[in-house]
Amino acid sequence: MTSVIESEEHRALRSAVAALGGRYGRDYLTRTIADGRHPTELWSEAGALGYLGVNLPEEYGGGGGGIAELSIVLEELGAAGSPLLMLVVSPAICGTVISRFGTHEQKRAWLPGLADGTRTMAFGITEPDAGSNSHRITTTARRDGADWLLTGRKVFVSGVDQADATLIVGRTEDARTGTLKPCLFIVPRDTEGFSRHPIDMELTAAEKQFELVLDDVRLPAQALVGDEDAGLLQLFAGLNPERIMTAAFAIGMGRYALARAVAYARERTVWKSPIGAHQAVAHPLAQAHISLELARLMMQKAARLYDAGDDAGAGEAANMAKYAAGEACVQAVDQAVHTLGGNGLTREFGLASLVTAARVARIAPVSREMILNYVSHQTLGLPKSY
Repeated sequence: MTSVIESEEHRALRSAVAALGGRYGRDYLTRTIADGRHPTELWSEAGALGYLGVNLPEEYGGGGGGIAELSIVLEELGAAGSPLLMLVVSPAICGTVISRFGTHEQKRAWLPGLADGTRTMAFGITEPDAGSNSHRITTTARRDGADWLLTGRKVFVSGVDQADATLIVGRTEDARTGTLKPCLFIVPRDTEGFSRHPIDMELTAAEKQFELVLDDVRLPAQALVGDEDAGLLQLFAGLNPERIMTAAFAIGMGRYALARAVAYARERTVWKSPIGAHQAVAHPLAQAHISLELARLMMQKAARLYDAGDDAGAGEAANMAKYAAGEACVQAVDQAVHTLGGNGLTREFGLASLVTAARVARIAPVSREMILNYVSHQTLGLPKSY
């Protein structure tokens, strides 16, 4: 039975991370973005306090928890106005995949650094013509003696400029069937033939987006993570945490926007009473709060199913959580800006930039339409349209 009441340990973690986030806040992140820097101070302090690796095994320097704990970290940092997008990628996706399927040598080489924040890893799956459709990925890996040769392109890869390596999703040929199957490779940043190009984004964020080109990148046999025959099992071991953590990112952002709007509605007085006393203002904020709380419940369910080893159950719940959180985030941000009126578009209140940022949770890492496709045919048993 999955409890809907957080444990005392989880409440303590939530409180401690909220305190850390409060010392940085939205102003810190805004300055960081304006200066073209990474949020290294917050990242380093979070790592030193053990928050970045709370989901990774204790024997490799982690906290021994799971995605349930890591999602709390990201949500609370987001609620404070200073979310760390690389939490989704480095410890959640890459750290989880390596801890579940990596060799002892891979775990020893990467997990301690991912846990304390001294090393980071990016994740490359999306391609120009395939999106996130793992069945259409054209990045291929072929054997050349004891080595692998990796060739292809990736787009919208976050944080490559700060990452020590990128976990690349490629495809290898099954010797028995001749079909291509997904495989995961660790590609260090300075590997010959591995180049990156920034994508010019109107969305402002501390983490930049990149296109990657792999031109016959030669990798040793130990660059392969896990069993080349495991295919989708290993891939979705990383994609389910990605969806859960994206939900945490969205819920945190929505909570931040809602808190700013509520504070404003309490103080802003027109016609002798605070605007929050009017139901036309109060009710939409209450609805946004309810939507965020419901999304968090589904996120918690997904995290606990995943941490319990129920990959199939977690897949359904993670998709639903990501969908619900994306919608709730957009609703909260939109209503927050609307509550402040013209002030909602000023730099002083810091909400206008969230209008665009909130849409990311609807689009990445998988669109809401693809989640509806998943639920309609996987959960409801309806025929596929593609």
